[in-house]
Amino acid sequence: MKSNNQYVVEVNNVSKNFKLVFDKPATLKERLINFKSSKKRYLEVLKNIDFKVKSGEVVAIIGNNGSGKSTLLKIISKIIYPNEGKIITRGKVVSLLELGAGFHPDFTGRENIYFNASIFGLSKNEIDKRVEKIIAFSELENFIDYPVRTYSSGMHMRLAFSIAIHIDADILLFDEILAVGDQSFQQKCFDKIKEIKDDKKTILIVTHNLDAVNNICNRAIWLDHGIIKEDGKSKKVVNDYLKECDIHD
Repeated sequence: MKSNNQYVVEVNNVSKNFKLVFDKPATLKERLINFKSSKKRYLEVLKNIDFKVKSGEVVAIIGNNGSGKSTLLKIISKIIYPNEGKIITRGKVVSLLELGAGFHPDFTGRENIYFNASIFGLSKNEIDKRVEKIIAFSELENFIDYPVRTYSSGMHMRLAFSIAIHIDADILLFDEILAVGDQSFQQKCFDKIKEIKDDKKTILIVTHNLDAVNNICNRAIWLDHGIIKEDGKSKKVVNDYLKECDIHD
């Protein structure tokens, strides 16, 4: 039997629920009416999720809105924690899950490179060696010394993605990073992900761009209402997902 150390991500029977918050009753009448339904209610977002990812795999997580994709990535990146099960990661993890997360709005783009990269664990000397490459990839040379509060959403994405790919992480987690930005920069991001893939880095990506899934991912996991409906070769999973979407339409 092979050692589990061949896996860099292990998601073991993970479940996650969130407590539903309702408006508190304002009057005695409302309290009496709602007395029987005053028990705490929970929304189960993920149910017994179980899968493993090998080093060098590029895995897409697909599914309809509300299927639990982003919640799963947040649990893997340890932004939030599961109610049941456990996550094991091996190596440095860099996550780009929310646009501009970790940016200080009053800092310039250049200052935010140092600020954000230091959060990922790089020293000042390490950032010094990479800062010009980060700026060049982002194509923000003319704006890099302006506060990021003046940036558009596309500019935020460019800077955030450029920082993330220059961290030299072992595992990268991306959530809809290609949903904004112009076509040429999206293609540049695709090409960079392929380059990272060739370097045997591990990538988990949430996206609705199914063409990108077929082009850059060798595996896809289809989430449906918080459970894994299918896990396999990306083209087959995407085709099955599209067939079901057609049926429902």
